[in-house]
Amino acid sequence: MKSQPPRGKLLGTLLALGSLSFCTLAASDNNPYGLIEPDQLRIASVGDSKPYTFTDASGQFTGFDVEFFRNVAHRIGIDKVDFIGQDFSAIMPAVANGQYDAAVAAIGITPAREKTVDFSTGYLAGFLTVLTRADSGVKNVAGLAKHRLGVVQGTLQESYAVEHFTQTDLVRFPDNNSAVSALNNGTLDAIFLDYEAAKSYAERFRLVSAADIPSFDAPAGIAIAKGKPAFKAALDKAIKAAMQDGTWQRLYEKWFPGSPMPKQYLPGGQ
Repeated sequence: MKSQPPRGKLLGTLLALGSLSFCTLAASDNNPYGLIEPDQLRIASVGDSKPYTFTDASGQFTGFDVEFFRNVAHRIGIDKVDFIGQDFSAIMPAVANGQYDAAVAAIGITPAREKTVDFSTGYLAGFLTVLTRADSGVKNVAGLAKHRLGVVQGTLQESYAVEHFTQTDLVRFPDNNSAVSALNNGTLDAIFLDYEAAKSYAERFRLVSAADIPSFDAPAGIAIAKGKPAFKAALDKAIKAAMQDGTWQRLYEKWFPGSPMPKQYLPGGQ
């Protein structure tokens, strides 16, 4: 027969276990969104997608998505937000496996991506652009046949090109800058990227648009790991509030001057 521990020792052990359980519960209460660190957000993004997410001269992340997300984070009670640059193709898997709390980079919501991560409600929609050199011979979508077209791996543009540009030789890149460099040095005949980013590159490198294609069926959303309903609900509520009080409109006018403005994101929109 095993000897019993002294009554005082047994009571101390039970109290310690009770204290441990209470501390665990308290930690959970202090971290309702299941973040890596309470009251802090680690965000996977990309640093070369102007005007959505990009790094400025001092190396700090800025852009529409960055400013909008910081506002959304503030509304859910979090002001410490760290953006970390990644290749676009890596950011959603990294969120799914818990390396980051979310991914923010004008990420279009698609059924394929929803198999890996959950998304907030959509907060941005726009166009896709075929960008080329004036001397490339590519004047429209039909002109892409039998030409080399650059796309960033894992983007909506890649998926769209695979489905619709079947006679085109696709070349995949980790980011926009490397694709634009290949276009400028003649390795590519055109690149397929977001409309807003294309405007910036066109101005900087004297490139021209061969086609603008609507992509309103896949609005951008904030990607988060699956199984975090409280986090998603809080983000959705904050996003809608930012639209209704005019914050979204102010930031859109700042970062996309002259661009069409989707009415569903304006005060009073649905």
